[in-house]
Amino acid sequence: MKNTPLKQRVLVLSLLITLSSCSKTDLDNEQATAKPLQQSPEQVLAKQTQAEKQLSDIDSGKDYHSYANSEDVQVRHITLDLRADFNAKKLTGSAQLTVERLNPEVKELVLDTRDLLISSITSEGQALDFELKPADENLGAALHIVLPQKSNVITVNYATSPSASGAQWLTPAQTAGKKHPFLFTQAQAIHARSFIPLQDSPLVRVTYDAVIRTPKELLAVMSASNAPDTERDGVYEFTMPQAIPSYLIALAIGDLEFQAMGERTGVYAEPSVLASAAAEFEDTESMLIATEAKYGPYSWDRYDLLILPPSFPFGGMENPRLSFITPTVIAGDKSLVALIAHELAHSWSGNTVTNATWRDLWLNEGFTTYLTYRIMEMIYGEDRYNMEAVLGYQDLQADIASLSADDQILAIDLRGRDADDVFSNIPYEKGALFLREIEQKIGRDNFDKFLLTYFNEFAFKSITTDEFITYLNKTLLVQYSEELDSDRINQWIFQAGIPEGAPVPQSDAFVNVDLARKQWLEGIVEAQKIETSAWTVHQWLYFLNNMPDALSEQQMLSLDKAFSLTASKNNEIAHSWLMMAVKNDYQIAFPRLYEYLTSIGRNKLVKPLYRELSKTPEGKAFAKRAFDAAKPGYHPLTVSANEAFVN
Repeated sequence: MKNTPLKQRVLVLSLLITLSSCSKTDLDNEQATAKPLQQSPEQVLAKQTQAEKQLSDIDSGKDYHSYANSEDVQVRHITLDLRADFNAKKLTGSAQLTVERLNPEVKELVLDTRDLLISSITSEGQALDFELKPADENLGAALHIVLPQKSNVITVNYATSPSASGAQWLTPAQTAGKKHPFLFTQAQAIHARSFIPLQDSPLVRVTYDAVIRTPKELLAVMSASNAPDTERDGVYEFTMPQAIPSYLIALAIGDLEFQAMGERTGVYAEPSVLASAAAEFEDTESMLIATEAKYGPYSWDRYDLLILPPSFPFGGMENPRLSFITPTVIAGDKSLVALIAHELAHSWSGNTVTNATWRDLWLNEGFTTYLTYRIMEMIYGEDRYNMEAVLGYQDLQADIASLSADDQILAIDLRGRDADDVFSNIPYEKGALFLREIEQKIGRDNFDKFLLTYFNEFAFKSITTDEFITYLNKTLLVQYSEELDSDRINQWIFQAGIPEGAPVPQSDAFVNVDLARKQWLEGIVEAQKIETSAWTVHQWLYFLNNMPDALSEQQMLSLDKAFSLTASKNNEIAHSWLMMAVKNDYQIAFPRLYEYLTSIGRNKLVKPLYRELSKTPEGKAFAKRAFDAAKPGYHPLTVSANEAFVN
């Protein structure tokens, strides 16, 4: 680990020794621990030697998920000219790359690609020699290009694969309107290389412009300047003047219309979804104004939302200027709009200050999750803030119970693994809890001042965990030497689990829910007698999520009869109830379970259900039927995340 303080190196070394002595658990082990085994002095020495070697091999500033030779030459601007062929399910055209030679002796440019068909590469009309290397399962294929002697502009002519991991082509039947096809891209973590040949690393920031050619009846939008009054003519032009990492380049094409929600905010969606989406997310402008007042000016001009078809694999994606949003959060009561606050918060933490590598994802997601809670409090009050924090903490506890100790570390070691393996509640909720502890120790106002300075200090830069620690050492640990301790900071970042004494969110709104659940389980109160008329969605989730795993069929029936849970149209409540149905083989809910799995592709909602179903032969058979029916409409990321549970 280069440029790492000695004290931190010693702490990380001791952690590696501990981890190497832990018994390995797979991701579904719900009792994963990090307790060291008893070892002889010789074993300890051997482990120490091995750990030292592993530690010395880690370069915190190196992106292990990119082939790009970005230390020698970097792409600074990309000009795209692409045609969308919905029949062939391909993007075809060119990417013109403007490069800067950091090393004057460099002779070649190395780009990241995945399943791209490269037809030619030129510079000012002259053909360039190139070689596409054999593909790696996780990383794709390196594209080596001989640099021209006098020009810094290179044009790659190419076409994408119909099965590109970062693009999904939907038939009209898979959309809300059922009349027109739809395309959307999803570049995070390393899927931009499947639709653009580029340096696919968050270390490299680029500006871009694009011309996108589509059927005339469709509208194209990008993570760039989108004019709400654009005429549908089949040729759309875009500009992104701020330098962004490759994973934030995004494109969508479909039968889209626009509705304003405020002076700087609006929503794009299919016509049948537009009105409900605009009503659900009408507080977006208020969120933007409140966040600016606390953490500094919004840097991206407009903030619009794009509502995607149900197959979108994530809740949202923070593509700058145009967040991509799942329709599963349109609940009709604004109960799930924390997702909008989260994607908006990324405009400061993630899009403006960015993780340098995927090992550092927590710098994006931990800060953003912390900001999400704060935004929700500013707009909806302290009770909402507390309830959502409690539910987030329980999500974190569930992941800690199921993940190996290695994967419970904020600065995770992802070498040799798929970059998508980094996504869990660890970078999100553990990262946010770490920041919440700092806030509580130094005071909220003081921490807000720090965040404002931090966002300004690293604006439009990509930073590592080590750089963040260095910045903490120069700022908060000097200003608040009595309240903060570097060993504690390192424990949060480099050790598994939740440190002892960490904050535990509490909510008074859940006290009555706990009592109602307890009295029902003990037979004191019948389900239909529980007073739930004033319960929020968060209280319902808390009520269901904290039920014991094993319930009788009669208990399931009584809950369902009293509250119509199988018929719930709230996707989060339905998810919690269907998890209970799977665990208790409540067959009455299985037709709804089948419909649920085959109608949405958001991994947060479907993956736990597939995992739970796979634990029994009968459940696995049911899961396979649902998966096989849903697979044609699932995003490639959803397919890859769940196919192991059904095979």
